[in-house]
Amino acid sequence: MSAITNSSRTIYTGRVFKLASDNITLSNGVNFDIDIIRHPGASAIVPLLSQNSVILIKQFRYAAGGYIWEIPAGTLNPGESPHECAKRELIEETGYSAGKMEKLTEIVPVPGYSDERIHIFMATGLAPARQNLDRDEMLNVHEVKMEAALEMIAKGEIIDSKTISGLYLASTKRAS
Repeated sequence: MSAITNSSRTIYTGRVFKLASDNITLSNGVNFDIDIIRHPGASAIVPLLSQNSVILIKQFRYAAGGYIWEIPAGTLNPGESPHECAKRELIEETGYSAGKMEKLTEIVPVPGYSDERIHIFMATGLAPARQNLDRDEMLNVHEVKMEAALEMIAKGEIIDSKTISGLYLASTKRAS
């Protein structure tokens, strides 16, 4: 199935995304209005300190109702590649730079109402760098054993979709 966009109008433009209202016609002839969040995309990073140790952040997320466990991530700047964004965000949020950055996958976290794509990378060969948090970032950096991180997913302690995807993929990648 596919769709034809009959019209599109921007309802709201925020700091990170735009909210649009599109009128579309599906290939089966159904016509309807849909609200879509237009997002520039993001990169997320699974930083491995060793084969068995990962860096996680516990970050305050107002929309999620408090602190949640995550892998470092951030929004793409205009003209910035996903790889460059990943390198920048790793340093900014964790205070580590990567000797090697390998793309694991690309995910669409909420396909029902957003076009956001998150590029997930695995970072190895970590070296200390200067952490440089944004003014609105409240987070703590933690070293966690990979097995413990996977258990945190199973127990429902890690609920963030990019983090779950990234940790599972990195755990299979490092095992091979």
